Amino acid sequence: MKKLLLLGGAHYLLPVIREAHALGIYVITCDYLPDNAAHKYADEYRNVSIIDREAVLETARELGIDGVMSFACDPGVTTAAYVAEQLGLPFAGSYASVSILQDKGRFRAFLRDNGFTVPWAKRYTEKAAALADAGSYPWPMIVKPVDSAGSKGVTRVDTPDELSAAVDHALAFSLGGAFIVEQFIQQKGYSSDTDCFSVDGKLVYCSFDEQRFDPKAENPYTPAAYTWPSSMPDEIQAELRRELQRLMTLLDLKTSVYNIETRQGTDGKAYIMEVSPRGGGNRLCEVLELATGTKLIQNAVKAAVGLPVDEMRDPVYRGHWAEVILHSDHEGDFEALRIDPAVLPFVAEEQLWVAPGEHIERFSGANKAIGTLVLKFPDRESMERYMSDDGWYQVVTGE
Repeated sequence: MKKLLLLGGAHYLLPVIREAHALGIYVITCDYLPDNAAHKYADEYRNVSIIDREAVLETARELGIDGVMSFACDPGVTTAAYVAEQLGLPFAGSYASVSILQDKGRFRAFLRDNGFTVPWAKRYTEKAAALADAGSYPWPMIVKPVDSAGSKGVTRVDTPDELSAAVDHALAFSLGGAFIVEQFIQQKGYSSDTDCFSVDGKLVYCSFDEQRFDPKAENPYTPAAYTWPSSMPDEIQAELRRELQRLMTLLDLKTSVYNIETRQGTDGKAYIMEVSPRGGGNRLCEVLELATGTKLIQNAVKAAVGLPVDEMRDPVYRGHWAEVILHSDHEGDFEALRIDPAVLPFVAEEQLWVAPGEHIERFSGANKAIGTLVLKFPDRESMERYMSDDGWYQVVTGE
């Protein structure tokens, strides 16, 4: 029986565990939070911090694993790459290549040095250095940790007076004590944040979506919904696909699922914003399987333990799909989720991760989501009617 080590323990791992068990794979979950949701479904749990790569490596050696994943868990990706490289296990790429992808500052520099379209950006470890450079910035700017996902620690800064607080906020969410200041690229239409797949370095499944935000949220840069297929122009999608393939070739990437963020700027240029060799949070792989039929999670599990993956090709969408990230704009005790009856015929799936009476917080990052709704619409007009305004659902909270 093959053994798979999963770093992390959030509920996003549950479909990964199900697919692994269906393939007859023994699953061990690993993190420092024993009460996390996924651990009770694994065959075994180890209490080890996923950012302590040497401790995870020692655990992996002891267990005799056949593969390691950090699915939908950004902090564990470089650790997984390190463990895989040390033990000669399958992975998306080398530890050096994965480390570039996982550090926003190093990634921007790699893109710039290799001729990709990239916003002006600079990596810092000291706030004073960033403040000293403020006079040369092409305002407005985005300040964010180099090693954090889910939009945690991200702030748009429009004037130098706002920079100091934004840097402090970014550093509060950085594991390595570094942050990036980069030019804010206003997207034309919708930016895309969705999952893709490569096999032996070839990008075989490349999806684009429409990333939507809640301007009322505490953090308006945290994705609040996604819709498929994308309305991004075909020529921009084709350019991005070519550039993603070039990036994978340059970094000598192998077989993996990826969470990829791209956009077309109002300047008309196509930008690769983020590429992480992991399944995205917010159940993106699951929704893509519903929308296109491609088993991204099953293939990711197979790749992790060295099994051959199924043939894949670029997605063909079976209708118009949306995923809503359920969240509250108010802190309080959860009471109920209310959905407009007119929307109910379009609901394909509902997941609610909180119970009545459970305390919930304002939507400051992806980790504050309380569930998801997946919807299927017969046409784009119907989808836009509801997705352009989230007033059709309400999260009711009490004191």
